[in-house]
Amino acid sequence: QVQLVESGGGLVQAGGSLRLSCAASGHTFSSYAMGWFRQAAGKEREFVGRISASGTSTYFPDSVKGRFTISRDNAKNTVFLQLNGLKPEDTATYYCAASRLFSTYSKNYDYWGQGTQVTVSS
Repeated sequence: QVQLVESGGGLVQAGGSLRLSCAASGHTFSSYAMGWFRQAAGKEREFVGRISASGTSTYFPDSVKGRFTISRDNAKNTVFLQLNGLKPEDTATYYCAASRLFSTYSKNYDYWGQGTQVTVSS
């Protein structure tokens, strides 16, 4: 069992930056790939990036590539999502999730956090 708690969301102006954190409980964090997803009001959940269990590989969709980065500290059971160059369309609730697979698809993620809200004003 892995429990995930996101933090770091907030209100930021367009062009600004935020760093989201996802703290995990449990002794097996380092064996899970971690993903970040977001869901805007009235829209489907969207994949925004993933990092391998070891932290050596990351992947991002074109919508955020070059603006978002992911890192992890397995010693502290924490994964981070750095959001740069934020746009109003990045406004959403952001979720971290844990998977045994290095996957883009939400169905492959076993554990989810409760989400943290990011609002980008124009």
